[in-house]
Amino acid sequence: MSTPEISRRAFLQGSVVAGIGITLAPLGSKAFAALFEEQVTRGPEPWHTAGGQARGRIDGVSKVCGGKVFARDIRAKDMPGWPQQQGHALLIKATRADHLYQGIDLSMLGDELKPDRVVTAADLARDGIAFPEGHSPDPFLPEGQVPMFIGHPVALLIWKDFDRYRRAKNILKFNEKVVRYGAQAPLFQRDPYGSFRFVRVGGATPFEPDTFSSLKDSMLFPLIRERKPTWGAGNPTGDLTAQGIYHAEQMQSKLANPPEGWMVFDERFKTQSIEPAALEADNGNGWYDPATGTLHFVVATQCPFEVAEQTAHMLAPSRFKVTKLNMHPGYTVGYGSKDNNIFVFYAALAAMYGDGVPVRLANDRYEQFQSGIKRHPFDMHYQLAVKKDDLSFQIFRAHMDVDGGGRINYSPSVAAVGATAAQSIYYLPQSDLAATAYHSRGVEAGSMRGYGTLQTMAATEMMVDEVAQRLGVDPIELRKKNVFKSGMKNTQGAIPAGALRLEEILDKAAQHEVWKNRDARKREEEAKDPDNHYGVGFAICQKDFGTGSEAPMASIEFTADGRVTLRQIAIDMGTGMATSQALLVADYLGRPAHEIRTGVTEWSELALTTSGNPYLISQSEQDAALKNPRWVGKLASPSSATNSAYYSGHGTREAARILFNHGLWPAALAIWGRGEFGGMANPYVVRREDANWVEGKLTANGLPPIPFELLAHKAHELGLVTGVSVHGFNRWAWAEGEFEIDGKRDTFPLDAVAVKYGDGAPKEKKAKMTSHGFHLLDRTAISYPPTQLNNAMVTYYSPVATLVEVKVNKGSGEARVINHHSWLECGRVIVPELVLGQLEGGIAMGIGHALLEEMPLYEGGPGEGTWNFNRYQLPRAKDCAVWTQTAEILPPLSPSDPAKGIAEVVMIPVVGAIVNAVAHATGKRLRDLPLTPARIKEALHG
Repeated sequence: MSTPEISRRAFLQGSVVAGIGITLAPLGSKAFAALFEEQVTRGPEPWHTAGGQARGRIDGVSKVCGGKVFARDIRAKDMPGWPQQQGHALLIKATRADHLYQGIDLSMLGDELKPDRVVTAADLARDGIAFPEGHSPDPFLPEGQVPMFIGHPVALLIWKDFDRYRRAKNILKFNEKVVRYGAQAPLFQRDPYGSFRFVRVGGATPFEPDTFSSLKDSMLFPLIRERKPTWGAGNPTGDLTAQGIYHAEQMQSKLANPPEGWMVFDERFKTQSIEPAALEADNGNGWYDPATGTLHFVVATQCPFEVAEQTAHMLAPSRFKVTKLNMHPGYTVGYGSKDNNIFVFYAALAAMYGDGVPVRLANDRYEQFQSGIKRHPFDMHYQLAVKKDDLSFQIFRAHMDVDGGGRINYSPSVAAVGATAAQSIYYLPQSDLAATAYHSRGVEAGSMRGYGTLQTMAATEMMVDEVAQRLGVDPIELRKKNVFKSGMKNTQGAIPAGALRLEEILDKAAQHEVWKNRDARKREEEAKDPDNHYGVGFAICQKDFGTGSEAPMASIEFTADGRVTLRQIAIDMGTGMATSQALLVADYLGRPAHEIRTGVTEWSELALTTSGNPYLISQSEQDAALKNPRWVGKLASPSSATNSAYYSGHGTREAARILFNHGLWPAALAIWGRGEFGGMANPYVVRREDANWVEGKLTANGLPPIPFELLAHKAHELGLVTGVSVHGFNRWAWAEGEFEIDGKRDTFPLDAVAVKYGDGAPKEKKAKMTSHGFHLLDRTAISYPPTQLNNAMVTYYSPVATLVEVKVNKGSGEARVINHHSWLECGRVIVPELVLGQLEGGIAMGIGHALLEEMPLYEGGPGEGTWNFNRYQLPRAKDCAVWTQTAEILPPLSPSDPAKGIAEVVMIPVVGAIVNAVAHATGKRLRDLPLTPARIKEALHG
């Protein structure tokens, strides 16, 4: 069945990757909705107040009313032009990692239930399908080999109807006879996924140049011998690696033989593997139409741009002769677990081998536990030297091993980010931070909320509390003595952005009644409740947001009657991004967007090109590439790394700013300036910086307020700028480009801009709009962040502190959170309700990590396919003190403060706070997570 003619409706011409044309239309977008002849996503009307405050989420009505905006809800019959028949697929996985794989046995299905198609490694090799390099080797395990990990897929089974699929799956599930094993074999081994070291020796003061640091000099990389990092000997006059190792050796020597008056903390901390437990399990639904060479693909992903590009590269050399990919990314829920996920490529394969029938591959919850991306377990050796007289931290040495599971995924990056986050909120004059990510036979670990920082910063907070106890000082006072202040350097030698308000948070925490009276409260509570120990704990951290290679894209247009549309590349994965981005438009347009399309990856009007790896590119390569006015450091960011409020918001605000400066403001001047001698505006000095929006009307310098609708009409009448598409690039600083609009040169923190002119523009002006309806502007100058800034690793931070009260049962050892209070500093708050929602949800995840959630890593663990929520304990309302919890969001320093990313940091301090509270309650220090009743009971009675 061929697709209907839709050119009249709005699918923009797509880009071409590896010879395959790509079109992306998100579920819920106008282009997609047009095919249904109805609006897929409905918002409350109006969804915001006249003052620009959200009444509810812009997409809330669709979600709660069952609108099909999530990929998981889509079946073939929901897709215009698809065949009505819906096929289903199932992955078969090897669960014994110490035996050779010898094929599969499906005889128990009989002739009636046998699959219509079986796909194995031999099929991929024969058909020329090459999985993306980051997910290789062996997406399907070839016969005769040992699995790389427990749960290694060996075959894809496809049925063209649901009934046979369901009955067959019931027979195959938990059936140990399906996969055949041969002789016992050694476990699969490979070199570490990545190994990094960050050494810093600061100057005489925190504000003077470093003696050695990653940013000033270099991060360090080892030689790998016998699958372990080998660092070699230090040399103060050798190459940069030898110099760094020399400084690390000096620190190690001092820690082993500390000067008089120093105390050295030396302990290990361990964290567990965690299941993200996203409400929406991994899924995809696709149809390959051989008649047109088109793959139609509905997918749940945080990174649609990468999925489209990698799917095209995977299929381009194959026998299938794919010429076009129509991809539909839906709303999703994942918090990292749907970023860089191999599952989407298995779903694409299912579609390709469906023999013209749409095929859906979707995990049930057992399968999600078995193969879904997990949080990395960390094994951390921490050493901290403290001067006893002034309580100042001197040397911090943290060496950590990270279990990456059976595929590389983002493990190198998680290890590096975890190491550089271990500093948390403290200034450290000297530091030696090393992390190595190893392969194991465990389930693949990757991008999950926290991205390594939860593991290391929770341990840092546990360490600082224990150091305070050993020194006999107040834990918050010790923190204040060593707090990171604005303008100081982090452990990579970089100066973080803006004002660090950590002291302000610590002061607030120190004055909180629960903290001030914690010992008295302990006596009172334990007298009232003698069966339980009572304790109070505190922790604070600051987490980076962004990756050092962020590339936001946004486009805003308004019609002559004043309707505003926003396109955004970002995916809303539960953060409320669609709502907050729509609200940001009001900063410059005086009203939020009427409509937002998220997950848009079609930006043909910008004609972007890129090359090289933004993290590895040399300065000379970047300088040469920038001679091409269309070159950018990265095409597009996935929705990850807490990047929507600041980075995605940057694209939205800059597009709106251009629209205001080159569209609405000159339209306002034309209205105010009507009549002789400049009209009513002439007697006043009218400056653009004095412009103010008041309830959707623009005024300045005492001039009559003009409704947005009238300004929009005037801008169109005069042929001014009425639409803008932008691209930015951030490597811990924004790229800046100079562009000419209507004869005026302007500099923007952007590297690509295209504009639309209003309906009344003269023909010669409209003739410039040749780039898919836009006038693509040439950069007249460009300034890019230096490549050396990659070594900064982080410059943007958001801090959160949490104070926790716990009770620990003396008999069972069970710890319960009975109350918690948090302080959050996130700059400008776009939607307070969304920030509090993030905070409360993050705290619940942190409570689960600290007290409840745990799985065996290998045998007996989720990779065997027998885990579900009957065995895995998630926090529930009773575990989270939902009715007593409180929080304070610090007000911004000024209305111009940027919005900071907070989706990850809100989860972290509660972990350390709980552990510290249990120590206060029981007098016992535990360093392995989670603090299960068994572990606590052993500490109490062992």
